[in-house]
Amino acid sequence: MALLKGTLDVLVLKALSWGPMHGFEITSWLEERSGGRIEVVDAALLQALHRMEERGLISAEWGITKNGRRARYYQLTASGRARLKDEAAELVDHVKALTTILLARSADA
Repeated sequence: MALLKGTLDVLVLKALSWGPMHGFEITSWLEERSGGRIEVVDAALLQALHRMEERGLISAEWGITKNGRRARYYQLTASGRARLKDEAAELVDHVKALTTILLARSADA
């Protein structure tokens, strides 16, 4: 399933709330938590990571993966945690409103 526009950033912030991760770990975390229903495009993830780093929502440093490969590890900043809290609450409220509308029964039903 394609991501709704504007949701990738908050999903990445949520993944990073579990601890520092590199790009592949973030993608895997999101795909696992969604039961495989959400696919993350590599290019979109990289753009999101760069955008959020520029905005000070995440920080990054080079590290070594469990497989001994060099990778950039990302982690939340205090600003990122605050943004996650605000955006997640907004998104959950929006989804609840959509669910209420979509599950409404018509007078004919």
